Amino acid sequence: MPTIEERYNEMFGKSVAWYERGKSLFAGGITHQTRFTSPFPAYIDYAEGPFKYDVDSNEIIDYVMGNGSLLMGHTKPEIVEAIREQVGRGTHAGGASTHEVRYAEAVKRLVPSLERVRFTASGTESTYLALRLARAYTGKTKIVKFHEHFHGWHDYVTPESGQALGGVPQEILDTVIVAPVDIAAVDDILTNEDDIAAVIVECNGAHYGTFPLQNPQFLQDLQDLTRKHGVIFIMDEVVTGFRLSPGGAQVRWGLDPDITTMAKIIAGGQPGAAVGGRADIMELMAFRDDPEWDNFGRVPQGGTYNAQPVTAAAGIAALEAIASEGINARADAMAQRLKDGLNEAFTRNEVTGHAHGIASIIHVNLGADCNCDRGLCDMPYQQIYDTMPVDKTRALRRAMLVNGVDMMGGRAFLVSSAHDEEVIDRTTAAFSQSLKDLRAEGEL
Repeated sequence: MPTIEERYNEMFGKSVAWYERGKSLFAGGITHQTRFTSPFPAYIDYAEGPFKYDVDSNEIIDYVMGNGSLLMGHTKPEIVEAIREQVGRGTHAGGASTHEVRYAEAVKRLVPSLERVRFTASGTESTYLALRLARAYTGKTKIVKFHEHFHGWHDYVTPESGQALGGVPQEILDTVIVAPVDIAAVDDILTNEDDIAAVIVECNGAHYGTFPLQNPQFLQDLQDLTRKHGVIFIMDEVVTGFRLSPGGAQVRWGLDPDITTMAKIIAGGQPGAAVGGRADIMELMAFRDDPEWDNFGRVPQGGTYNAQPVTAAAGIAALEAIASEGINARADAMAQRLKDGLNEAFTRNEVTGHAHGIASIIHVNLGADCNCDRGLCDMPYQQIYDTMPVDKTRALRRAMLVNGVDMMGGRAFLVSSAHDEEVIDRTTAAFSQSLKDLRAEGEL
């Protein structure tokens, strides 16, 4: 019987040549840190619905879904048509456009807390701008983030985010306080530090919910605490926005943050993102016909591709579908079916582990179980961390790929409304076979 790696090498053989070409062009041979897969990545040719097809013509059930941006699956017809129509009318207006107004209105209809909106081109840009706004509004310098919470790759959010610190100046590291996920600890920090501008949080827990927060209580306590201390509360909804509910985590759990950051689903699969929040904070970016303010006090924001017409058209189409077509309910139902199937596979194969998650994001843990409700897992952080080290996530992702399924990071499934019952059942069968394959090779 061939090993998993031997099957992988044979199944994705044509990708080797593409990887060799990439290594001569890109640092490390890839263009995004999560695209690294040992021994080489599978190169994708095209995608449709819940599937993507690689250069070897393998049909792969996709749960990476554009790193979470494709809540409706690949090539959603309404979005494709919106993009096609706009490309023929111009891809960049070089000025204010009707598209940006309609785009912002579509966002605000779903997220009531946003009194003002500004568009960016990525989630990293959004969190960067949000932190600058918080500093400008409060006149304070330091930021509180949480251990392992990921908010992009810029300097101010890199500490203890699961990323290396290469190139980040110590002066910037000194302005970031990394807190444990503990309300009493946060209260102590805010009580004893008088230079805190904001607290930023990944709303469903570190790494898109791999380490879940016990919500809604944690987020509600955090909102109450920041208001008590006069600190800006930033909800990072780059992943959770429009996925945990049509209005994101804040609508699902009845929260009212000062600033919200958004990306991924907001742009319908195109490169787009946004920052929104209280008018008095957001208006710090506005010109006031006052040279002193305009040149020295204002928070500046450029961005050639902010609300670029093609992105805006795709985003409007996506958000209107979410508002009217029951997209979230379908994705959530399929995610529940998948979660049940994965947990049955663990039991059937007598493998210790479990699947958990809320809405349309499902996580798996190998080698440890608990008595959680399979929604918000309550295992301690270290126990979750120990269940999915890098060697195990890579092994699981590789095993799933040879069985026809691609997972997000080898530890999660980002489900879309394009996944149907038949696709979900194929996925659970692939997961069951992958457990068998890994056990046969001594990985479990």
